[in-house]
Amino acid sequence: MSDVDDEDDEELDGGGVAGAPNDAADPSGIVDAAIPHDIRDRYEIHSYRGAAMILSRAHPTHCAELMDALRQFSITTHMIRTAGGNESDIPKLLSTSLRPQGWHETAIHGDLLVRLDWREQVGLKRSGKPIIEKRRQELRRERFLDGHKIDYVKGKVAFDLEWNSKDQTFDRDLYAFSAFATCGVIDVAVLVTRSASLNPVFRKLGPALRKDGQPETTKKGTVRQTASKYGASTTWMGKLLYRLNAGRNGACPVLAVGITPRCIKDWTDDEGA
Repeated sequence: MSDVDDEDDEELDGGGVAGAPNDAADPSGIVDAAIPHDIRDRYEIHSYRGAAMILSRAHPTHCAELMDALRQFSITTHMIRTAGGNESDIPKLLSTSLRPQGWHETAIHGDLLVRLDWREQVGLKRSGKPIIEKRRQELRRERFLDGHKIDYVKGKVAFDLEWNSKDQTFDRDLYAFSAFATCGVIDVAVLVTRSASLNPVFRKLGPALRKDGQPETTKKGTVRQTASKYGASTTWMGKLLYRLNAGRNGACPVLAVGITPRCIKDWTDDEGA
């Protein structure tokens, strides 16, 4: 959930990027039936492995809490422009909504116990028939799962936000979702990130700002533009869809949610035109 200071000024394209969900994703009609219209109007949403239906039908209370948190989520252009350090003000908005309702940062730890069973000949009877006995061997692998962490877990639902981290953070998140799901700890996960539709906004916001409100400068001494903070190697929907299309979420159903310009309270469609 941390910001990154990325000097790269690439456009958001190139290798490892998906322009759209592939056949691994659920049909859009499933999302339309499961996710409220006002949420779909503000966010880009894609469902994998039936995530939208599992969340809305099997966990309606948790779903309602997440939908309310997304309704309340509203950012400003100043937040977008301002450096965040380890965690910007943007992820904190969701913490304010979810922590009081019991959504906790949760880590999973576990040992692996493997039992091998076989039948073994241990001798012969007087009749010449073999004497067969059952055998068992137990193998234990300590710390088979060790510390995979999800920022928000309640009941059997997981939630996380990646606003502007290095894109490899998605691999960590999806592996954690898969580990939790394989162990039966969660049924579904929701992962929020930036939609590519924010890119035109970034390009129009001018200089990036330091915490003290002054313009940021690059190592070369030039004024750094806001768009350069949100480069090709950071967390955004194209990088997430690429991984979900490839099945990196394993057996875990995942609802991918993209933050769009409609979540910016001091930005209008006219400004984005």
